[in-house]
Amino acid sequence: MKLAVDGMGGDNAPQAIVQGVLLALADFPNVEIQLYGDEQKMAPFIQQHERLQVIHCTEVVEAEDDPARAVRRKKDSSMTRMLEAVAEGRADACLSAGNTGALMAGGLFKVGRIDGVARPALATTLPTMNGDGFLMLDLGANAEAKPENLLQYAIMGDIYVKKVRAQQSPRIGLLNIGTEEKKGNDLTKSAYTLLNEANFNFEGNVEARELLNGVADVVVTDGFTGNMVLKSIEGTAGTIFKMLKDSFMSSTKSKLAAVLVKNDLKQLKDKMDYTEYGGAALFGLKSPVIKAHGSSNPKAIYSAIRQARIMVEHNVCETIAETIAQMPKTE
Repeated sequence: MKLAVDGMGGDNAPQAIVQGVLLALADFPNVEIQLYGDEQKMAPFIQQHERLQVIHCTEVVEAEDDPARAVRRKKDSSMTRMLEAVAEGRADACLSAGNTGALMAGGLFKVGRIDGVARPALATTLPTMNGDGFLMLDLGANAEAKPENLLQYAIMGDIYVKKVRAQQSPRIGLLNIGTEEKKGNDLTKSAYTLLNEANFNFEGNVEARELLNGVADVVVTDGFTGNMVLKSIEGTAGTIFKMLKDSFMSSTKSKLAAVLVKNDLKQLKDKMDYTEYGGAALFGLKSPVIKAHGSSNPKAIYSAIRQARIMVEHNVCETIAETIAQMPKTE
C-alpha cells in the first residue's frame, strides 16, 4: 500500500517526521511512503530507501494559518499535495502532525465525505488503567451535533474497533452527566433513544470520571464536549506527572525514594503514553486521514503510520460506507 505523509507538519518537523517514517519502513514491508516537504530541510535526516519517495514542496501550512484559506491558497504545500495524492488515488491514506483545522478542511475538500455521512468526526484512542484504551469521538471536528450525528459516530466507532482492535462486540457509551437514561440535555436524551435502538452493544450513559477506568470501548459525544474532555485529560495527566517529579526531587530522602520506584513510575507513564495509540482519525471520509499530535516524536509518527496501515488493510472506510448506505437517510 502507499501512504502519503506531510513531512513539514508539527512542532518537531521535519526531523521527527522523517525518523518516524524510517522506523515504519523498517517494520512494515508492505508499505511504501510518499514524503511531502522541503527536500533541503528534510535531507539531513533522510536515508535512501527503495520504498521511500520524497516529493518536494515549496510551501508549508503553518499552525497559525486560517484552515480553509491555507488549503485553497497554498496549493504547493506539503499538506495540500499529500491530500491530493489520496484524492487522486496515488496514495491509500495520509497523515500529518500539522494544522488540525487545515487537515480537516482539506480532508473534506480534497478527499471527500462518504455518501450519507452527515458530519465527519475526529476520533482517537485514549489510555485506560487496564491498558486497553478506548476510542472517543467527536473530539472537535464539529462543535455542535444532532442525535443522528451521534448515532453515526457510534456506528463508525463500532466498525473501527471491530476491524482494528478485533473486538467482537465493543461496548458503546454515550458521554453524559449521569448514568440514568433520562439524564442530560435534549441532545443526549434523543441520542440515547437512537443508540438504544441500534444494532450494537450499547452500554448506556457513561460519566467522564469513569472514562479512564475503561467503562466503554467507544464513547460518543459532540465535538465541543469531546475536545474539552480530551484537553482536560491531557492537562491533568501532565500536571500529575510534573507534581510527582517535583515531589520526588524536593529532598534527599524523596530522591532516594524515587530511585526505588523509578521502574514503577515508568510503567505508569508508558501506560498513559498517547504515542502508543497513533493519531486521531477523521472518520467519515472516503479514505483514511490521520492527524498526529502536534508535538509528535518519531515514536508517535510511527504509531500513526501503523494506524493508517491497519485502517487500509482492514477496509475501515469501505465498511463504514457500506454500513451508512444501508441506513435511513438523514439531513
